[in-house]
Amino acid sequence: MEPAEIDLLRDPRAYPHPVGDGVRVIQTHISWVLLAGEYAYKIKKPVRFGFLDYSTPPLRRTMCEREVALNRRACDGVYLDVVAVVARRGQLAFHGDGDVVEHAVKMWRLPEASWLSARVATGGATPDLLYDVARAVHAFHTRAESSPEIARFGTPDTVMAIWRENLDELAEFAGDTVDRTDLPRLAAYADRFLAQARDVIAGRAATGRVRDGHGDLRSDSIVIRENGGVCLADCIEFNDRLRCSDIAGDVGFLSMDLDARGHPELSDAFAGRYVELAWDDETLSYVLPFYRCYRALVRAKVESITAREREAAADEAAAARQRAHRHMALARQYTLADEGPCLLVVGGLSGTGKSHIAAALAARIGAVLIRSDAVRRALFAGVTPAYDAAARARVYREMRQRAKEHLHARRTVVLDATHIERAERTSARAVAEAASVPMLLIWVDAPDEIIRSRLLRRDAGDVSDARWETYVRQRERSEPPDSGELAAGVALDGAANASDNIARICAALTNLR
Repeated sequence: MEPAEIDLLRDPRAYPHPVGDGVRVIQTHISWVLLAGEYAYKIKKPVRFGFLDYSTPPLRRTMCEREVALNRRACDGVYLDVVAVVARRGQLAFHGDGDVVEHAVKMWRLPEASWLSARVATGGATPDLLYDVARAVHAFHTRAESSPEIARFGTPDTVMAIWRENLDELAEFAGDTVDRTDLPRLAAYADRFLAQARDVIAGRAATGRVRDGHGDLRSDSIVIRENGGVCLADCIEFNDRLRCSDIAGDVGFLSMDLDARGHPELSDAFAGRYVELAWDDETLSYVLPFYRCYRALVRAKVESITAREREAAADEAAAARQRAHRHMALARQYTLADEGPCLLVVGGLSGTGKSHIAAALAARIGAVLIRSDAVRRALFAGVTPAYDAAARARVYREMRQRAKEHLHARRTVVLDATHIERAERTSARAVAEAASVPMLLIWVDAPDEIIRSRLLRRDAGDVSDARWETYVRQRERSEPPDSGELAAGVALDGAANASDNIARICAALTNLR
């Protein structure tokens, strides 16, 4: 279809239902969406790019059918059907007899205020809301399909091919929305990271971390229902290779999108909570900046295409060009996570908030996250985890051994455990010294009433078994770091804003390096 034909569908008579105040048309670089009364109709543009082919009516109909089927997985009840656009007597309509000229996806029209992007724009998005989104995304990934065929989309060679294709497509916009010096710099970053992380990427593909996921998980595609439920809409249907990827691709996309909207605190809340929920995924946080960088480049490409669309108004093209520049700047920023390895030791009593800080920190800087609770679960799989002195020593030894291996591979590591005994912190420092990398001690404390409240409402899915009684026992035998230890560390209030705490740690880390 062409823009002139879309104009014909602004006529209320084209619809088999009332359209209220009229028909509103929204367009992207690949589709038109017509908002008509209680319903929305999405028509795919007759376009073809390197990553998408909507060039013929049969292809567009097939993609409409795939869109409905795929989006019902995480947005049940919204995607209704694929409907025909018919032509009769010079008019177009979504009902009645006539020649079928196009197909569209018919959906319930969701209130604009219910989209996460609207909540973010109006200040209605909070860290707690992003925790809910993280739980919904994690649940979606948990039930998403994984197979050897799908895993092929997340192998190192495939990931590198996708990166190179994206950079090649961005090259068309060099000198306009893309700085010519950025492309070789970003290509070098991808080459360096994939060479260093090749075994990690391959291991993730081999162990089910590559899923048939969403592929375009931004705040524009997330709906918060009236009952608090979270709907993940508008997933990619046109390219299996872009939808089926490491789960870090989806997590990184939304995290990047929140950064791009000027809300790193929401980005940290979402990514940190997801990493906490994925407690058995030690390297998820390590690969996140790489996937954030890739997703920033994807959006820069999309916005660059939008800026050049012939039907785009001058102000729309200017806004798209500005967004492209912003995403390119973000991509450059994410490459700075690649600054050399170090060991970050996070300690504090249960309930102080140390584990959320550790997870969000690891996700922000691209560090391997080694959690004592996850290690304990692995060591005592199939039996009740032990918490006596011998078991505790075994857990800490295993954590330090894993840290040694990652540091040897030049990866930054975050060790998350209570570390309430001075000897445990001393042993961690010995690991850093043996690897010739700097160590930063991060000690987290919080008021008793905050800790009690947190431990009482701890999520059932949390990997930690600690409760208030656990905290009391830990407090009785704790050996908190003195001023000498903290001279090379950071003391944090776990009741303070988590993103502010992460900023303090990053500043200390910059000085340390």
